[in-house]
Amino acid sequence: MSTAKKGKGYCILIADDDIDDQYMIRQAFTSIELDEYIHTVSDGMELLDYLYRKGKYKDADILPPKIILLDLNMPKKDGRECLKEIKSNPKLSSIPIIIYSTSSNPDDISYAYGHGASSYITKPYSYQELVKIMDVFKQYWFNVVKTSQIGL
Repeated sequence: MSTAKKGKGYCILIADDDIDDQYMIRQAFTSIELDEYIHTVSDGMELLDYLYRKGKYKDADILPPKIILLDLNMPKKDGRECLKEIKSNPKLSSIPIIIYSTSSNPDDISYAYGHGASSYITKPYSYQELVKIMDVFKQYWFNVVKTSQIGL
């Protein structure tokens, strides 16, 4: 599912198998007026297909991600495997990856940072907390940090 915004040369790519979480993130972005193109994928294989322009994305007119929100626990290929593969690819390794997971396990957090994650966010229990987190996300990633743009 995509929400196109004219004039954007990139997207926020959300990789999460939970459709409710995808919806809540979109709603939180809307409530904080984050006016960016958003694309969602539901599993690790679809994420990699998007990045490598394979499968249904082979001939699609897609935008490169400015940032990836990545769930660790997804079907087909989990977020840990995706993180490791993306960060080991020189053409993709500069994409900031924010882990967005229900896990607060220190081993998962250590793994994520050890394999190149830019940040690690534990999914909040309430929508209000999600909005606060996404507002900080917006301020940091869109107003403070400078990122490079990659072409897919």
